[in-house]
Amino acid sequence: MLKKLLFTVLLFGFLQMHSQSCPLLTSPQDGDTNVAVDAAITWQEVTGVTGYIISIGTTDGDTDIVNRRNVGNATSFMPPLGLPENTTIYVTISLFFLNQPEIPCPSESFMTEDVTTVPDCTVISNIVDGETDVSVFTDVTWSYASRATNYDVIIGTSPGLGDIVNTNVTSLSFDPPGELPANTLLYAQVVALNSNGTAISCLEISFTTGALVALPGCTSLISPTNGDINVPLTPLIEWQEVPGATGYRVTIGTSPTETNILDNTSFFTNSTFVIDFEPNRTFFITIIPFNIAGDAIGCAQESFSTLLGCGPYFDPATGNLVTLNPDFTFDSVFAFCENDGSLELTAPTGAEGYRWYSINNLGSETLIVESENISISQNGQYRLEAYNTVSQSGNLLECPTFFDFEVVSSEIATIDNLRIIDTALGLQITVEITGNGDYEYAIDDSNGPYQDSNVFSAVTPGTHTLYVRDKNGCGIAEETFVQDLTVEGFPKFFTPNGDLVNDFWQFVQPAGGERVVLSSIRIFDRYGTFLKEITQDSLGWDGTFNGRPLPSGGYWFKAVDDTQREIQGFFTLKR
Repeated sequence: MLKKLLFTVLLFGFLQMHSQSCPLLTSPQDGDTNVAVDAAITWQEVTGVTGYIISIGTTDGDTDIVNRRNVGNATSFMPPLGLPENTTIYVTISLFFLNQPEIPCPSESFMTEDVTTVPDCTVISNIVDGETDVSVFTDVTWSYASRATNYDVIIGTSPGLGDIVNTNVTSLSFDPPGELPANTLLYAQVVALNSNGTAISCLEISFTTGALVALPGCTSLISPTNGDINVPLTPLIEWQEVPGATGYRVTIGTSPTETNILDNTSFFTNSTFVIDFEPNRTFFITIIPFNIAGDAIGCAQESFSTLLGCGPYFDPATGNLVTLNPDFTFDSVFAFCENDGSLELTAPTGAEGYRWYSINNLGSETLIVESENISISQNGQYRLEAYNTVSQSGNLLECPTFFDFEVVSSEIATIDNLRIIDTALGLQITVEITGNGDYEYAIDDSNGPYQDSNVFSAVTPGTHTLYVRDKNGCGIAEETFVQDLTVEGFPKFFTPNGDLVNDFWQFVQPAGGERVVLSSIRIFDRYGTFLKEITQDSLGWDGTFNGRPLPSGGYWFKAVDDTQREIQGFFTLKR
């Protein structure tokens, strides 16, 4: 269950990425019961899909009934052999595209009926009753008989005899081993069966075979050749003539499974014109020679493309779609240093020509230069056009690829202030800067490591240097400071109990070293409420607020020296 849930989540993300949705079964619907074994399966249409691939099995995702049948753009399918009775059937629909990967959809299921009657009769479909001159190589085909699970195939020299063929099969065709006797009157019957018995009173046909003639071989395209591009819209399709063939059955479609141009059309010469092919498409063609003995066996499908654009086109050698446009990548953002002049860019190699444009706020473009290089001195939106050229029908066609990108300027930072707070774990230093750039920060080493945050925690008191580096390479700003005040200058506690000892909290000038000048000292409670501001030369704070003694506990101070450096710290009031 967990694996199925994970598959569903991953599949939903994949479908969202490709802007496609899976179709639901419309008949039978998911969960239906007592479904007829000869039921057609139908589903919802999905916009933009080239075709559908259907698989049917007796377990989830299995293909033991129908194995990945491509049905083109049809939204219904009749299982050729029907469905097994009293069985849970799983149907999987996959979305097929020519220019992107196939998208598999989750399976849906239903339960078939319990069949209680014998099957209907079937009819041989490829031989007409009374037909003469039938090929000795012919096979026997018939249509599905409702509720049938298998078929008896009987061929003999007398009605019902079966002296030539008498066999049982589960398919809808049978190819007799060897060849049938030439110039002979034969009798044939296909009888449907299931677990309830045999179809009743089914038709037996007769036919007469012709002379022994060999099957023709396969042919191949002469013009256009297999895989050709730049094919005209009204081409002469010509193929190799096959000795012994009396004609050719030609099928042409816009996908390997389509027959939407020609559908098994018979020609009695080895060429034909096709009027008004669609431009920018790949066409798939199958040519099957035939004669009185039957159709050539195992003939391959070929393809060609009408190249009146830049593609994509089907490459039969690799099975991939190819284009004539340049294929490469380009960064979406570039930066330059304001004090170092303009930004110099070079287009990626691999194209025949280049154009650079500026893009205004309305999206309109203005051509700047036609070359591989450009010099840019202003921020903004830009576009690179890289193109290849191809000669088609006497005209020179450009196949372009476009890249939009942004240019931003940058500069070295200016350090405005170092905000320092004394915490239980050490100093917390916040670097306050200005500047037009993308910056990172380091302490005590200009080589880093650098961090994106401008806050450093747990710094020991002493001498430190802060570094601010522009990520676009426009320089490093630095500032050095000495911070010993929280250790030597501000008391950690005081006791305002009236014993004249340590009754006031006040900054004490550290012994030795340079004199510290403070412009203000402000005191706050632990909730951030301002309580008192004292000067460096005053007696200090007596632990009261509006004349009332404040309770024992922790309090904060914020001091600013004459260089506007801010110092924060914590102390304790004890009673």
